[in-house]
Amino acid sequence: MDPQDKPIPDSRPGPEDAAAEGAAPAEAGEDLAALLADAEAKVAQYHDQLLRAHAEVENVRRRAQEDVAKARKFGIESFAESLIPVRDSLEAALAQAGQTAEAWQEGVEATLRQLNGAFERNQMREIAPAAGDVFDPHRHQAISNVASEHPQGTVAQTLQKGYLLADRVLRPALVMVSAGPADTA
Repeated sequence: MDPQDKPIPDSRPGPEDAAAEGAAPAEAGEDLAALLADAEAKVAQYHDQLLRAHAEVENVRRRAQEDVAKARKFGIESFAESLIPVRDSLEAALAQAGQTAEAWQEGVEATLRQLNGAFERNQMREIAPAAGDVFDPHRHQAISNVASEHPQGTVAQTLQKGYLLADRVLRPALVMVSAGPADTA
């Protein structure tokens, strides 16, 4: 036989090939169905986790809002408790008839000590700059500039004390700021 005369193999599927091919698609279909079922189970699991996480975030947000509301409502409770004895002292002083001026003064001084104690317990401090202290716009409110013997940009006079609550300004001190010595020319 001539090498060119070799028979050409038949590339058409035969009966034995059909049986082998029939098994492969069935196996592939079963594998795909198992993969699909596995993927669907994972999707359901992840969806459940997402819903639970969303619910947890919503619960945390709601609890935080409730905590903020309670803090606003009851945040001054200790300060209010500190002021009750001060009010009691003032009412007792007013209930006393026929007091001398000295007795009134002693009572007012005792009440002021109670109030100062309440301020200290609740971290409330005065802002009372002395003449010559550097003007601090964060703690002082300038009412005017005046000529004075103090250097320019310093406090010449305090008109009203200010107050801090735990380093936060509740009310700035009202001050007059020095413009420096007056020109005598």
